[in-house]
Amino acid sequence: MDGKGSPPTHLITFPEQIITFELSPYEWSQNLVCIALLDKLVLGSARFAEENSAECFEWHQLKEIHHSSRSHCVAFAPETSLVVIPKVVVIASAGSDYKVRIFSSDLEQQDTVQLLEGHGSYVNHVSWDPDGEFLASCSDDNTCVLWKCKEGYAQGPSFFFGSSVLAAKWHPEEPGHLLIAEKSGVIHLYKVHLKTAMLSVESDTNPLSYVDWSLQNSAYITAMARGNMFVWDLKNSSWPVENKPLHDECGNVVKFAPHSENIVATIGRPKATLKVMHIKNKMPQIEAKLMLHGGLCWHYQLPYVVAASDRKLCFWKVTL
Repeated sequence: MDGKGSPPTHLITFPEQIITFELSPYEWSQNLVCIALLDKLVLGSARFAEENSAECFEWHQLKEIHHSSRSHCVAFAPETSLVVIPKVVVIASAGSDYKVRIFSSDLEQQDTVQLLEGHGSYVNHVSWDPDGEFLASCSDDNTCVLWKCKEGYAQGPSFFFGSSVLAAKWHPEEPGHLLIAEKSGVIHLYKVHLKTAMLSVESDTNPLSYVDWSLQNSAYITAMARGNMFVWDLKNSSWPVENKPLHDECGNVVKFAPHSENIVATIGRPKATLKVMHIKNKMPQIEAKLMLHGGLCWHYQLPYVVAASDRKLCFWKVTL
């Protein structure tokens, strides 16, 4: 942080720059955090004063896992749970060597890693099917590959596009449907088992950098293209219901709050600026300058948005 804007409610400092991170989006592991540093993944538990089990904010590091290449993206698998014995933690990580790694751990002594090879360029994003059937990986080789989780991660259907694929999103209320975003600005909604596109929408600017799907309203999707945030209501029109300039130079990421279809968080340039706002409002509720962009996430249940700023993981409490 550079001292300007909204100060974080809580923060955790690490010995190295945070490359990317993820908070678990599942009920039985919602306090679990995975932080990717230069050559390792750090697993830890973050607990908040709003929870019955914590009197104040607490951070406990649980495990370090060696990562032989720099990780671009990490994602927790749906079976991840801290309430079973033994504990189950499964993480997909996209490495700079074009490979996807599946790490499995009980947070004690049992650790395994499996390499998935099939991409010919950088893997930008990994995303788990909520039903645990597929893992999607998106790459600069213009493909989105599905890996069959229940068949030892055998390579399954692949989707081919005309530009880099930057993100793929599943939705718990839309089983078998996958949202795939191209750098060119085109976003496709597929029926996975039929490999058929149900619809496509397009931003009027590019490059597109990220797409997200509202958990509260499965008709709402948002994307960041250049410095503009786009929002579509898929039930009504292929034209965006919102096209709002938020960042002067370029936007990196935009994510809906899991608790609201109207609250989003974005990070963009200049100066890696975090903004949290209602999609209809002009002024952000939270605005903060980050040292370096290292990811953006929302807590599964509590009203916290989290962003990495160089070596710090910063938590802001949001009014919803």
